[in-house]
Amino acid sequence: MAQELGDYLTQNNFEMETHHSLTNKSLSSPTQKDFNMMFQWLYRRLDPNYKFQKTIDQELPPILKQLRYPFEKSITKSQIAAVGGNNWHTFLGLLHWMMQLAKMMEAYSRSDYDDACAEAGVDVSGDRIIFEFLSGAYREWLSVEDDEDDEEAQARLLKPHVDAMAARFDEANKHHLEQVEMLEAEAKALAEQIEELGRAGEKGKELDKTIKILEEDRGKFEQYNSSVEARIEKYMQRQQLFEEEIRNVEKQLEEAEAERQQLQESVDAQGITIADIDRMNTERERLQKGVEAAQSRLEDSRRKASEKELEAEKKLEELQQQIERYNNLGYQIGIIPSTAANAKGQDYELILQVNDSPAFTSSQLGRSQEQESERLLAAEGVGYHPHNLLNLDLKGHVKNALLTLRKEVSERRNAALEQDMNNHDLLDKIREAIDDKQAEVEALESRVRAAEEEFEKTRELTGQQKMQSDAQIERMEKELGRMRQGLTESVQLMEQREMNTNLEYVLHLAPTRLSLRQLFSASLFVLVAAHVESLC
Repeated sequence: MAQELGDYLTQNNFEMETHHSLTNKSLSSPTQKDFNMMFQWLYRRLDPNYKFQKTIDQELPPILKQLRYPFEKSITKSQIAAVGGNNWHTFLGLLHWMMQLAKMMEAYSRSDYDDACAEAGVDVSGDRIIFEFLSGAYREWLSVEDDEDDEEAQARLLKPHVDAMAARFDEANKHHLEQVEMLEAEAKALAEQIEELGRAGEKGKELDKTIKILEEDRGKFEQYNSSVEARIEKYMQRQQLFEEEIRNVEKQLEEAEAERQQLQESVDAQGITIADIDRMNTERERLQKGVEAAQSRLEDSRRKASEKELEAEKKLEELQQQIERYNNLGYQIGIIPSTAANAKGQDYELILQVNDSPAFTSSQLGRSQEQESERLLAAEGVGYHPHNLLNLDLKGHVKNALLTLRKEVSERRNAALEQDMNNHDLLDKIREAIDDKQAEVEALESRVRAAEEEFEKTRELTGQQKMQSDAQIERMEKELGRMRQGLTESVQLMEQREMNTNLEYVLHLAPTRLSLRQLFSASLFVLVAAHVESLC
């Protein structure tokens, strides 16, 4: 990343624009000024008209927030004020991200993405025209002096940009306008053809309307004919019934006439008098009244039988519903069918066994008693017994089996409840242990946060102290270098003075005491010292 950033800065004349030179260490261990210059230069690549007026630790956070830098919350003001050292990777990533953003904007301005948009079926020519208009108008607006705030001046400054945008749009939409004109001419020709065909087809429309009306009338007549035929068929059936009834009445009339003739002959043969006939008529009237009374009692019996029949029907429906409810519950608890889990191979499904006759009043209506027993009258006077209606013995076999199953289910339920209570107790203990561990974790987290805050403070303080120590060490090293340089010069001066003094002593003060060999050695020492001094 540092290599890419350095190449980008070099290729885009960073040093010429900022008048600030970068060294080999500027991208591995930069100074605060190096970072400030690189950040300001990169941001001007994004916003050329922005002016930095405050310190970098005050300018940088709102700029990063405006740029939506994903890690802007992790950068503190103290780090911004002391860029370098351990936190340099954070700011190197920031500068590299800004470099990529600047490259993307440059590529957009060069229309590098237009081909990809065209391949995807997206037309960005209009967006580019609007973008160029907005950017140009914005730069023009920024260049306006503060005293030119009236609307006429602003309109005068924006008018060239508006005209240029309109011209660009006209040029971009030129082929679309030509295509629209061609389509409009074609649509006009087609409209004329449609109008001509419509005038020629008005008669056809009237015929179609007449045909539609006739089809509707035909449907109505067919429906009417169908209803008339149905009524004719109904009347024919009723006529047949009436004719059959008339034949029956005529037959009964003939039988009554023959019976009357026989009775008349028997009466004539017996020699019954008028008094006997009156007495017989009186007896007949009495018998007729008895028959009417019996008929009335019979009607009451029929009415009561109908009521009982309705009541029996309701009871039968209730019984059917109870049987269905029993079977549904049996399916739910697993005793139906015989292959169910709780059936144990036994068939507990109830089936209602009744005759399919529609009525049960033959005995009351005086009909033949030799026919098959009717529904609810399997036993004379009492109807069906339970064993006649149901296929199972409910009070005996089924009840005992259900009680046994209930006992087993109760035992399993009690065992499950006991197991559930044990599980609840274990769960409560686990929850208490989890709560205790959670409390310990929260306490440890609070301690960790406090330790992290203390560590952060200590790290910042240590960083500041390290920077101060580095600065002090650098000053002391410079002072030490100066002191070493002065000490070296002083030592050389003293050595030179010592050599001069020794030479003077040798040459002037004790010439008689030294031999020629000693003089030669002293001269050689002086020459060597002078050569060493020249080398130093």
